[in-house]
Amino acid sequence: MISIRRLAFPLLAASILGLFAAVAGGQVSKQELTDCTSQNPFERFPDGRPKVPDEIIDRARELSSEEVWAGLLNKKGFNNQFVDGFEIVHAGKNLVGRAFTVQFMPLRSDVDDVAEAKAKGHGITRLTNQAAIDMVQPGDVLVVDLFGKKVNGTIVGDNLFYYLAKAAHAAGLVVDGSIRDLDGMSEIEMPAYYRHADPTPIGNVMLTGINNPIRIGNTTVMPGDLVVGDREGVYFIPPQFVKSALDQADEIHIHDEWTKKKFAEGKYKSSEIHPSASDPKLQQEYKEYLKKELEEIAKKRKAQEARPRSWVKRPSF
Repeated sequence: MISIRRLAFPLLAASILGLFAAVAGGQVSKQELTDCTSQNPFERFPDGRPKVPDEIIDRARELSSEEVWAGLLNKKGFNNQFVDGFEIVHAGKNLVGRAFTVQFMPLRSDVDDVAEAKAKGHGITRLTNQAAIDMVQPGDVLVVDLFGKKVNGTIVGDNLFYYLAKAAHAAGLVVDGSIRDLDGMSEIEMPAYYRHADPTPIGNVMLTGINNPIRIGNTTVMPGDLVVGDREGVYFIPPQFVKSALDQADEIHIHDEWTKKKFAEGKYKSSEIHPSASDPKLQQEYKEYLKKELEEIAKKRKAQEARPRSWVKRPSF
């Protein structure tokens, strides 16, 4: 059961979006967020964040980085959507969800004092990591710019990570910064990507953005981006490209599957099959295989979409 307090958080987020507009910059209002993501084809959260549908999120769960990369390859101006170099909790468990972005900066007390005063005016006692964590919605990936900070750059430990997984029903965590209590976090079945593990609590930083554009490595992340991560790294896919990228990824997955089947037959040299079949008969065989597999995928998805979906309680860890 969702409390009235939790229901109020998306509305509070809209207020917080303007919290630093005149103080630290970088924040956007609900209207500005809508304008910045005007190509979003989906519904939105109350704060204006794009809401990629659950069924599309389900589609992305089995994809690899290469399959997603190919779907963005020809999108002009979107070559900076992949970031790597993370340590990973549960590296064998793919990360898929909607980006909930949070930004921190090194503490500057004059700016922080004004921001804290403004936050209190909006009913927020303190601008801490938990102020943002309490706003996370089911299916969200908490994406945090902590500017690579190690000591006192820990966004969560095992307790808050447990809250994200069990109470908020989050999909995962990506932090350009640190986590703590790594052993405890490893017992919780939710993927997390982080730069460092450190025993110190978060400190000497100030919260400067909730659901605003942030930088993670060499990527620009927008609230509502589809986050897809595996052992190689993380992609942040703009909502307007999600469906076409996943459609193309399906074809690449099928092509790779067919290619390996032909290799397994032991009758062909690699150059006869990869990257595409050279023989017209094999080309036709692949076209028929592709058509059949795409039809089968469409049938399975249609059946899945017909089933009722609800956010069930996660088991105790």
